[in-house]
Amino acid sequence: MLAPLSSEQFDEEWWDEAQCRDGEASLSGVFFSEELQDIARAKSICAECAVMNECLEGAIVRREPWGVWGGQLFLNGKILATKRRRGRPPKTPRPEDFLPEIPIPVHLQDRVRLRTA
Repeated sequence: MLAPLSSEQFDEEWWDEAQCRDGEASLSGVFFSEELQDIARAKSICAECAVMNECLEGAIVRREPWGVWGGQLFLNGKILATKRRRGRPPKTPRPEDFLPEIPIPVHLQDRVRLRTA
């Protein structure tokens, strides 16, 4: 079980600074998609975001059911280490099937359980 973060550690005031927040939810399809290209795009947006760590921390606390949060892909409240395209995997991996690696901050690594899909 994950240890809860204190209210001092988790504060949602950072939300207005997030790159994914445009007020119109125009990026929702990218951050909550099953397509590898969309997931890669969402992770790339997160990688350049100033509040990526706060977003990831909040997602861990809330046990987000799915989507890209803080540069990590969540499913059923856990971070997925890998994800592959539906169906039979190709004999030679396609370059577009690789997701960007975004490291988990050191202070959150003990709170994370990685899964593979």
